[in-house]
Amino acid sequence: MSIDKPGKDMQRTVNPGDRISDEPQSIEEKAQQLAVDHVPDITGDVVTVPTYFIVEEPDGEKKALHHVKDAEEISDVVRQMRVDENGDRIWD
Repeated sequence: MSIDKPGKDMQRTVNPGDRISDEPQSIEEKAQQLAVDHVPDITGDVVTVPTYFIVEEPDGEKKALHHVKDAEEISDVVRQMRVDENGDRIWD
């Protein structure tokens, strides 16, 4: 298992949480995975980073986006999502 599932000769990722399982996983299983769990970052703040960000599309479909492999799509989702004065999501 590695970030893009290459052949065995490819080097593994540094964080075990960056790896994508070769076995199929449900969205619920992916939601439980952590890339980094309770580790100090460069500023000394303790951080926890999920391996997958679970997003709900405007049509209600849920997707699990990998924090490295799908980083660009995660950024796109964040840019599209807005919140109104009641805290409800509004999609651009």
